[in-house]
Amino acid sequence: MKKPFVLVAILAMAFTGCSQAPRVTPAALPDIAKNNSNYTGNKAPLLNSPFIQLPVGSVKPKGWLLKQLELQADGYFGHLGEISKYLIKENNSWLSADGSGDHGWEEVPYWLKGYSNLAWTLGRKEMIEEAQIWIEAVFKSQKADGWFGPDKGRTGAYADQTGRDDLWPNMPMLYVLQDYYTWSNDERVITLMTRYFNYLKTIPEEKFLAGYWQTNRGGNLLYSVYWLYNRTGDAALLDLAQKIHRKSVNWTDSIANLHNVNMAQSFGEPTTYYLQSHDSKHLKASERNYQEIRELYGQVPGGMFAGDENCRPGHSDPRQAVETCGMVEMMLSTEVLYTITGDPSWADICEDVAFNSYPAALNAEMTALRYLTSPNLVQSDTVSKSPVIENGGPMFLYTPHRNRCCQHNQGQGWPYFTEHLWLATADNGLAAALYAENEVTAKVGNGTSVTISEKTKYPFEGKIELTVNPAESVIFPLYLRIPGWCKKPEVMINGKKFPLENVSELIKIEKTWKKGDVVSLTLPMEVGLRTWTANKNSVSVDYGPLTFSLKIEENWVRDGGTDQWPTWVVYPASPWNYGLQIDESDLAKSFIVTKKEYPSSEMPFTLANAPIEIRATGKKIPAWTMDEHFLVGELPVSPVVTDQQAEPVLLVPMGAARLRISSFPVVKK
Repeated sequence: MKKPFVLVAILAMAFTGCSQAPRVTPAALPDIAKNNSNYTGNKAPLLNSPFIQLPVGSVKPKGWLLKQLELQADGYFGHLGEISKYLIKENNSWLSADGSGDHGWEEVPYWLKGYSNLAWTLGRKEMIEEAQIWIEAVFKSQKADGWFGPDKGRTGAYADQTGRDDLWPNMPMLYVLQDYYTWSNDERVITLMTRYFNYLKTIPEEKFLAGYWQTNRGGNLLYSVYWLYNRTGDAALLDLAQKIHRKSVNWTDSIANLHNVNMAQSFGEPTTYYLQSHDSKHLKASERNYQEIRELYGQVPGGMFAGDENCRPGHSDPRQAVETCGMVEMMLSTEVLYTITGDPSWADICEDVAFNSYPAALNAEMTALRYLTSPNLVQSDTVSKSPVIENGGPMFLYTPHRNRCCQHNQGQGWPYFTEHLWLATADNGLAAALYAENEVTAKVGNGTSVTISEKTKYPFEGKIELTVNPAESVIFPLYLRIPGWCKKPEVMINGKKFPLENVSELIKIEKTWKKGDVVSLTLPMEVGLRTWTANKNSVSVDYGPLTFSLKIEENWVRDGGTDQWPTWVVYPASPWNYGLQIDESDLAKSFIVTKKEYPSSEMPFTLANAPIEIRATGKKIPAWTMDEHFLVGELPVSPVVTDQQAEPVLLVPMGAARLRISSFPVVKK
């Protein structure tokens, strides 16, 4: 009988301005029985989600993340309209009112998805204007029946009676429009999407989502249908959602496709559908898909798996690679899955890919990218590595001119990461979901605006300081995600330490927030070792969220391109074929962590500027060499016997190493 009274008392305090003392507790999830009154969440019968993505522009990046975004805008991606033939405006079918012309497939929406979000996040006027040209063309392209985008000549094997056979390119363009709506509140987005989905309802079942790419990636379309339903409440959209799930490949019962991007982009489809089905098998399927692909092909560090175009039996050594497309799609998939489920392991995976795999896929200045990147990669050149690497040709060349999917698609990585640093919660609070220096402005409680400045060098340090500045005193819950690698987090509020016990997912702080309140979160980092039993008993070295690689000196040699946008090959300028000598009973003796001055350039993902190094002991393994295609040889089975002398070796963050050994053999003493 006392609980309702307590609830009323708490509500009364919220509305009368009474002060609430800090209450710090472990939490599994925000209360999903509540509905956020400040942001659009899920409408019934869709299940409520613990987190809600904030409007684009709510989070202002700072520090190294801002630098990455600025490099992206000033580098090849921000100038891709000058480089890519697919973005030539003349006769481009995405700019054509009648849908005719050239280049009507995925390249334009792939690029615009990253470019527009980059422009809005940075607030760059000239980029916003460029994005608007393409977005306005999308609005003008819509036909009387609801179709939008390229239209003419699309008469493939799966064409319907109007010649429209491929829904896939429109799927990423819908993401562009959704993000644009949260930034602009332009109601034309709602109108266009409503009319387009009405058209999709008319396509016969046997011709709907027929074709390789669209049937594998139907989960993207499903996400957009739910996005619109949450804003219009049109029940007919739920029927369309069921149709999409039926006609998409079956990711619920197994991994449906072994193409690396299809997997990274679509493995979460069942959990998206879970919002409507309420069936736990759909909730569990996405986790099973990820764990299974990792067990079969991902016994390597960096959060990804061996899919150098497709995952193939017998090709799981860490010399196998993954597309840059696969990395950024995995980041977005895990960001969405964390928002839907609140399972912190998805955020851990996102950070793993973002910090350890993705940075090395581009050169430090972001003037070129690499189609494929491997955990173990000791020469990045133009020589074909086929058949060990599935595709022939220069798959490891740093270039802004080739590999059209990744060339256009990789730009979504850091903008979406930025947008998911903070999430609104079902109970009118805010959650720090991912960590990097930034400033967020959002509505909390009964609609009060609050700005939180986050000061940190994470992932290169474990100290995070949040300064909370509400427009007026307000009660709301603040959630802090605890990474899975952190064993003993510490939290202080305005200098006072609050004891924590049994924290594994979130810290929930409830109080009356006032201007200048400071929350200090410390995530102590320590060296950890992972053994990849299925990959020759190799090991990887971790420190907090970072994985470390052997420091291999890099010799960058120009190999074509233009003077403004050259291409590069990278040769090793120091030995790389080391195994590690480890005392697993006392890792502190085997690995000495050294902190260096943090770079004023805000470019820590480089060999020269990496602010953390680990000193270890290794021995050369003479029999471990490059093969005839200059690809690193397969790992020898650990423990390895070698007659070489032990010598000191230096490890650097994996994301800073464009050439690297990240899965090490272990040598006997």
